Amino acid sequence: MLEMKAIRMEFPTDANIIVGQSHFIKTVEDLYEAVATTVPQAKFGLAFNESSGACLTRSEGNDQALRESAIRNAQALGSGHTFVLVLQNAYPINVLSAIRNVPEVCTIFCATANPVEIVVARSEQGQGVLGVIDGSSPKGVEGPTDAAWRHDLLRTIGYKR
Repeated sequence: MLEMKAIRMEFPTDANIIVGQSHFIKTVEDLYEAVATTVPQAKFGLAFNESSGACLTRSEGNDQALRESAIRNAQALGSGHTFVLVLQNAYPINVLSAIRNVPEVCTIFCATANPVEIVVARSEQGQGVLGVIDGSSPKGVEGPTDAAWRHDLLRTIGYKR
């Protein structure tokens, strides 16, 4: 029997969340180093659910409230080899390349500031991530005014010239 459910991630409104899958206990230390050395001003909390041995939620971070948020979300997921990174003073675009380059990282399910639900399945063996519901569904198609707004925004915040 397979049971599916959606689990809402809870994190501060001024933060982003990255949820992914990894395969080894040293994930926590390697992801900590990846974030801290890529964006030194970032505040973050990180949690990783190991899926063998003691099966603990391991955690690191440089901000206790964000670390606790990451732990709560990882435990709510209850999925083995899943990590949750809650990030402030940086955006996912600033750290995703470094995270992807961590040898143990297999998949990144989402990187967002939107309300997000993680769809999980539970079997007799345990629980795993099936997918992500990130934000809201589209409400229309971009028109010329919307395209101009997007163009201007990316230049205003320094991501395009």
